[in-house]
Amino acid sequence: MPADHTVPAHKRLGSRPGKRAVTEAYILITTILASAMVFIDGNVVTIALPEIQRDFDASLAGQQWVVEAYLLTLTALMLTGGALGDLKGRRRIFVIGVVIFAVASAACGLAQTIGQLIAARALQGIGGALLVPGSLAIITSCFEESRRGKAIGTWSAFSAITVAAAPLLGGWLIETVGWPWIFWINLPLAAVVITLSLTHVPESRDEDACGIDYAGLCLGAIGLGGLIFALIEAPRLGFQSPFVWGFGLVGIVALIAFVRTETKVRDPMMPLDVFRNRAFSGANGLTLLLYGGMGGVLFFLPIHMISTLGYSELEAGMAILPFIILISVFSRMTGGLVDRFGARLPLTVGPTIAGLGILALAWPGIDGSYWTTFFPGITVLGAGMALTVAPLTTAVMNAAPRERAGVASGINNAASRLAFLLAVAVLGIVAAGRFEPAFGDIAAGLAVPDEIIAAMGDSLRQLAGTQPPEGLSEEMTQTVQSAIDQAALASFRAIIVVCAILCWIGAGIIALTFGPRGTNRAE
Repeated sequence: MPADHTVPAHKRLGSRPGKRAVTEAYILITTILASAMVFIDGNVVTIALPEIQRDFDASLAGQQWVVEAYLLTLTALMLTGGALGDLKGRRRIFVIGVVIFAVASAACGLAQTIGQLIAARALQGIGGALLVPGSLAIITSCFEESRRGKAIGTWSAFSAITVAAAPLLGGWLIETVGWPWIFWINLPLAAVVITLSLTHVPESRDEDACGIDYAGLCLGAIGLGGLIFALIEAPRLGFQSPFVWGFGLVGIVALIAFVRTETKVRDPMMPLDVFRNRAFSGANGLTLLLYGGMGGVLFFLPIHMISTLGYSELEAGMAILPFIILISVFSRMTGGLVDRFGARLPLTVGPTIAGLGILALAWPGIDGSYWTTFFPGITVLGAGMALTVAPLTTAVMNAAPRERAGVASGINNAASRLAFLLAVAVLGIVAAGRFEPAFGDIAAGLAVPDEIIAAMGDSLRQLAGTQPPEGLSEEMTQTVQSAIDQAALASFRAIIVVCAILCWIGAGIIALTFGPRGTNRAE
């Protein structure tokens, strides 16, 4: 019998407390598992990039596109995924997204070239864009307000854990069975999610939803695609390249047209009126900056540890364990902070602490024990994020009306994905811009002949993956490799400073947009 969509989903879970609790538990398990697939695959690939580079002889740009193709489609379609769920049924669109994600994951594992892998990753992003907004929207529609904060806190905690645990899982899979398994592991998870969705998750939709904003969808995708292409390819093609300028200009014009379109169409994919709420705007601003900083760390730290410092994939993954433990222990506890005390305090203190932890990661040099180099910074970063993640998600969802849960979820998830998308592209420019001049200065200081430095040329665009030229003496090879490692360290430190500053700016935005009494609404 079709569900009665005029009745809120949380009132259709059953009147008996025991039955309702069991159903709500199944809903949480389903949404957490589904979101975990998306969040893991958004981060696990960073651990596999050195291995993928060797297998496919991929350039730095190729490695970036393995990550960015996924994030581009995920981000561009996230808002549409939320709107489709509100219109066609949140459970229906959620399940379709899981199916697409599973098929794409299989294709990633079977890829024979870097181009095939990039294409499959783009398809993965489409599936993720349909299921992630549905996860939060399903929770919002199925849980009463008195229990929603705790439920969202649980979802947020596990989502943050999967983001941080992805490198650990990836390292173990790569070393034991090979990198394709970081994608194939999604297949059994998808089967469980689909089964639980069809048996335990009630359908819900927004009866007032009218249609899909196809103009906004196309303009948003073109805008992001053009801008990201320009940012990623600029270090390889040069900032004077007509392709870089052309795609960048197309992207900017399309994004301006997107904003104008959203103010005129009847059913915009991003209703700009929701940003009139200062708390909603401030929380999404923090999301963009905080996840940009954390995304930069999670992308570049494993690469730095593996390519420059000689850690194995598993060791680089295990380095994030303090972050995982702190998030898992404390995020669920902080989920109800907004309900009890308001969001201003945790959303200013948390990002400030996280920024300090990120900055501490710039301290280690080439040598030293993990426990005296990376462990302190990762621990402080974990403490800051544990204090921030759940209150941030709760504040965003509380600032939006229940009937616009899909849109609010889509906007916030799009902001977090956009943060990672921009971080990888922009910080890649920072890394390249710092590496080459640093290498030149360091190599000259180590008395590397100018002809050797000049001969390396374009190979320096591999950054930490750069290899000394063949035919050198053993002593000169070691000297050039030392210059490469020190330049990579200087490049990594430049990235880390930018990531820390992003977190602190986000904390400042919350201080300006949230009410003085610490509520989750502007006062």
